[in-house]
Amino acid sequence: MNKLLMEENERLQKQVSQLVHENAHMRQQLQNTSLANDTSCESNVTTPPNPTRDASNPSGLLSIAEETFTEFLSKATGTAIDWVQMPGMKPGPDSVGIVAISHGCRGVAARACGLVNLEPTKVIEILKDRPSWFRDCRSLEVFTMFPAGNGGTIELVYMQMYAPTTLVPARDFWTLRYTTTTEDGSLVVCERSLSGSGGGPNAASTHQLVRAEMLPSGYLVRPCEGGGSIVHIVDHLDLEVWFPLFICILILRCTQSIRCPFMIVSGFFFQARSVPEVLRPLYESSRVVAQKMTTVALRHLRQIAQETSGEVVYALGRQPAVLRTFSQRLSRGFNDAISGFNDDGWSIMGGDGIEDVIVACNSTKKIRNSSSVGIAFGNPGGIICAKASMLLQSVPPAVLVRFLREHRSEWADYNIDAYLASSLKASACSLPGLRPMRFSGGQMIMPLAHTVENEEILEVVRLEGQSLTHDEALLSRDIHILQLCTGIDEKSVGSSFQLVFAPIDDHFPDDTPLISSGFRVIPLDMKTDGVSSSRTLDLASSLDVGSAASQASGDASPDDCNLRSVLTIAFQFPYEMHLQESVATMARQYVRSVVSAVQRVSMAISPSQSGLNAGQRMLSGFPEAGTLARWVCQSYHYHLGAELLNQSDEAGEALLKMLWHHPDAILCCSFKEKPMFTFANKAGLDMLETSLVALQDLTLDKIFDESGRKALFSDISKLMEQGYVYLPSGVCMSGMGRHVSFDQAVAWKVLGEDSNVHCLALCFVNWSFV
Repeated sequence: MNKLLMEENERLQKQVSQLVHENAHMRQQLQNTSLANDTSCESNVTTPPNPTRDASNPSGLLSIAEETFTEFLSKATGTAIDWVQMPGMKPGPDSVGIVAISHGCRGVAARACGLVNLEPTKVIEILKDRPSWFRDCRSLEVFTMFPAGNGGTIELVYMQMYAPTTLVPARDFWTLRYTTTTEDGSLVVCERSLSGSGGGPNAASTHQLVRAEMLPSGYLVRPCEGGGSIVHIVDHLDLEVWFPLFICILILRCTQSIRCPFMIVSGFFFQARSVPEVLRPLYESSRVVAQKMTTVALRHLRQIAQETSGEVVYALGRQPAVLRTFSQRLSRGFNDAISGFNDDGWSIMGGDGIEDVIVACNSTKKIRNSSSVGIAFGNPGGIICAKASMLLQSVPPAVLVRFLREHRSEWADYNIDAYLASSLKASACSLPGLRPMRFSGGQMIMPLAHTVENEEILEVVRLEGQSLTHDEALLSRDIHILQLCTGIDEKSVGSSFQLVFAPIDDHFPDDTPLISSGFRVIPLDMKTDGVSSSRTLDLASSLDVGSAASQASGDASPDDCNLRSVLTIAFQFPYEMHLQESVATMARQYVRSVVSAVQRVSMAISPSQSGLNAGQRMLSGFPEAGTLARWVCQSYHYHLGAELLNQSDEAGEALLKMLWHHPDAILCCSFKEKPMFTFANKAGLDMLETSLVALQDLTLDKIFDESGRKALFSDISKLMEQGYVYLPSGVCMSGMGRHVSFDQAVAWKVLGEDSNVHCLALCFVNWSFV
């Protein structure tokens, strides 16, 4: 009976649609006849607009919907656009799908086709909920919906997108969305922009948004035999790099009788750019659209399919949907901070005369969850956000974000982290410095979840703190941070690379409040094969070529040296009302210190700056790297009577290169009471999951567990006597807290030219992550 009713309903909808068409046609005929009979005012006769294209009535909207449907299908399955394969996307069993980008058409467009293990109706439901998978979508509101023919629906949709950086305004869209079914049973959702200012933004945010245009785009979902769906996606946008600007011409009046020295002579409209020239690639690159929207949609569908089938197992017993919500909340909070929409309560605060950092205040934003006990602040308060954007030259984005993730102590202030964490406590927070703390250097990272292709990683970071006063020594000062990493995988070719984080309570409830801060790096020059992120922040590149000069012209490609990107930094700070100005000053100074730290790191990792000489400077207090390699090999032969390398007669840079590429992890540490690492070859850095820049943050005792330390220290006397010692198979720890097993290890004293002990060397054989 239900099926019969649905069929009858569809038949009636078709009949209504046909009647609407006939009614519109009759109106036009009557209007034309009336105009033809009017001969007295022939000069005033004008051709009436075609009502079938009028967006103000259902008939016109249906005509626009059918036209959009036709144009979309011609793009999704035809050659209405000249498509070329997207660079860097190699087809294969692990590929997200077949991805193409437009060439030589209006605006920017991308197309993708892939197979997902979900039913077509589920696919359409997910894709229409754009905010759930498109992180740049701030809001999507359906203003009206009415039925169309073939059981379809027409919707009028208003959507806002976040601004990618603080340097450009956000975008919004006013579109018609048409959902229907084709004759072969495929489901189609197609969409295009409507003219006019319908659905416009809140009056408070009008000046923060630029109206963009969506050309016929959408989704075609075909059912597969045996289950699953073939999904075709087309995104075609004109992001409106230009916008109308009214210019007034002013002239100086010379008459003294007029107090105002200026007067408006005339004004005119012209087209002005809404983004700086250097950022135009973000709005004129089809590849950016493919990476930010098209492939993201397919990956999200694959993620949901794997979660539904039970293939994905997450930590802490959390449901996939809960962890995905955490990722979305982190990302959304960071985007809110960057865009700072007035209708969210943000307002710009006065500066200190230097406009490098923007400070905004939001007194309406609350950070407490409903289940928390107590209040965060003793007095009414809110959130202060300090943010800045800067242009980077010759800095690989993935390498920079990986460094910021793995070596937080290089740029972060532990007291600031403690201040932010205190906002989650029941007691009121105070300004940093009132309760001094020290970061012990320990940073434990526990993975929670990751997407199918590791584009995003959600993790919890524990920072080990130490009190500086004896009375608080017994209290735990560890800080827990929820962190979202995007684009740090070595094969990542994304359009943005992010590190977003927020302090969390020790208990980590599902509704924990999140105050997002972080970094976003967006490449402005898209390379054909993406930027390699496997280069470590150390001697890795220089060892491959042997000198700084050859490094600049050899391993570092011209693309690396000319790569431009924009870095956006945003940090949010809770405050009490009586501390607003103090917190604003602190926030501004802190972001400036972070910017300075990032600039130092960028100089170190830039291919045009990094080379053997730069690497040697990192070995402060130690001999040149080539000499150190010779001492390590000679001492190994002296103590053990065997050769560490196959070609022991090599010298200088050749020997250093061989040691660098040795398959076993070789480490050097100071020969002191608390040995600190000073050098490692490539395998050693991989095992420790660190870089030579931050290698000295690790000590020998930190990489061994209790049994490993006992075995090492019990053999110290033997090491001192005979110069070397063998360690049995065991387990050690990487700098990221991961367990590493090894079959055997050997330690020996490294002697210099004067036969004095300069350092201790260790070699871990056949190591692997547990």
